[in-house]
Amino acid sequence: MLEAHHYTAAAKKKGSYALPAEYDGVVNQGALYHAVRAFLNNQRQGTHATKTRGFVSGGNQKPWRQKGTGRARQGSTRAPHWPGGGTVFGPTPRSYRTDLPRKVRQLARRSALNARAQAGAIHVVEGFEFTAPKTRQMAELLEKLGLAGQSVLVLTAEANRHIYLSARNIPGVEVQRYRDVSAYEVLRADALVVEEAAIGGHVIAGTARKDAPRAKRAKKAAAIRRPVVKRAPKKPARKPPAGQGAKAARATKPSKKKGGSDA
Repeated sequence: MLEAHHYTAAAKKKGSYALPAEYDGVVNQGALYHAVRAFLNNQRQGTHATKTRGFVSGGNQKPWRQKGTGRARQGSTRAPHWPGGGTVFGPTPRSYRTDLPRKVRQLARRSALNARAQAGAIHVVEGFEFTAPKTRQMAELLEKLGLAGQSVLVLTAEANRHIYLSARNIPGVEVQRYRDVSAYEVLRADALVVEEAAIGGHVIAGTARKDAPRAKRAKKAAAIRRPVVKRAPKKPARKPPAGQGAKAARATKPSKKKGGSDA
């Protein structure tokens, strides 16, 4: 079972957080390679283009006659070996779309999250308290988490416009929903700040006692405990003396008469 750092909404350390069953510690390198390659290919527009000799203007007639000049024969000044001529085998507009099977994408996403969890780069926060867009509030939160100046991916349970607007002016910080994040975006970030409601899992018992408020601990210490009543152990049943157990069993057992009826 992998664990993550657990913090309050004010970025105070609470203890450890047990990650859900999705974090099984398996990192598939092959699935990560294909997922990253497909993601980068799908970002390409594919609008590159060059002009061949058929699209370059000019060159409608021979630069000189075929024979008698002592020079090599030429048919057009727009040939590829002429300055300003066309391009041979240049790039043309095309689509770089790369599709992946659904299970490969899911495996790559789990592998990326497991890799970040093993590196201790996942920080679980109880909740984001942003009632209005505040860039300073987001910057202070990341600074308290020790992530200032790093590439951080903030993952929320639901789309929150206040959180998005608070982080868009901070370099290297991106905000997405947890269920929409891809393997490439997880690997690109140095650390993940995940909302507790989005990731699931549970708090490990006993890890938050050191950071509990003093008032709460004092209240628990002052609580009246119920007295523990010790009950006497049950006495084992007495066994009959040797030889009497069989006689008592024969006495209580109903007797069966042998033979026919009385005549």
